[in-house]
Amino acid sequence: MIAIDDATPADLPALCDLLELLFGQEADFTPDRAKQERGLGLILDDPHVGVILVARDGDQVVGMVNLLFTVSTAEGGRVMVLEDMIVRPDHRGQGVGLKLIEAAIARATESGCARITLLTDEDNDQAQWFYGRAGFRRSAMIPMRRTIP
Repeated sequence: MIAIDDATPADLPALCDLLELLFGQEADFTPDRAKQERGLGLILDDPHVGVILVARDGDQVVGMVNLLFTVSTAEGGRVMVLEDMIVRPDHRGQGVGLKLIEAAIARATESGCARITLLTDEDNDQAQWFYGRAGFRRSAMIPMRRTIP
């Protein structure tokens, strides 16, 4: 039985393991456990920054999604950025991702968010199909990024 709840500091090792899987398959990122621990800690330490939802199969974390809060002047209020959604390969195809995305949408609604934005690799047709099924649509905006040393 899969349960979705908020991550805790005790989940940090499992979350880092999941991010290693995710960043190993994404084009723009490389796993770096120290960086991932710092980033996850910033979210876990401040609920105004965001929340990390986890999927648990018993006591094992098998999936996660980060939900970060910001303000949109276009929307005139709070919005959410959905990041780092990943399900362990041995739990894919069992509805775990669907439960996570439904919980993320519910949390955005409960938090008064007007929009959820996410990024996915351009060539990741499976992810785009998955998010499309959940009501996400391609934006005319293109992401641009500058790394600050």
